Amino acid sequence: MKFLISLHINPAVLDALTDEEKAAIGEGHGRFIAALKESGELITTQALVDPSQAVVVSVRDGQPVVTDGPFLESKEFLGGFYLIDCENRERAIELAARIPDTAIEGLGVEVRQVMFSDGHLEA
Repeated sequence: MKFLISLHINPAVLDALTDEEKAAIGEGHGRFIAALKESGELITTQALVDPSQAVVVSVRDGQPVVTDGPFLESKEFLGGFYLIDCENRERAIELAARIPDTAIEGLGVEVRQVMFSDGHLEA
């Protein structure tokens, strides 16, 4: 079963961390990625740039309209994700609990099963 583990970031929370705490988060993600690779459960992982560099694309009267900034105004934003393939939801939750962000109040880690992938209904 495939699951998306999304990482929700609050810049104010990150800014309040010490350099050592930030380094520990990075090292924790490195260990998490290595463990997922070793277990064969990692499909891919990506980190996203700050939403201030995002654009929103919509189509009006058949023409694309591009506006700056994130789609929603929010304190939190999607900072990255892990796409994993594991045996069940419980395992996905167990893996998500290893992500260092889960120990920091104000940062969020969400687990959602993939419903549709590569032209096949998954769920």
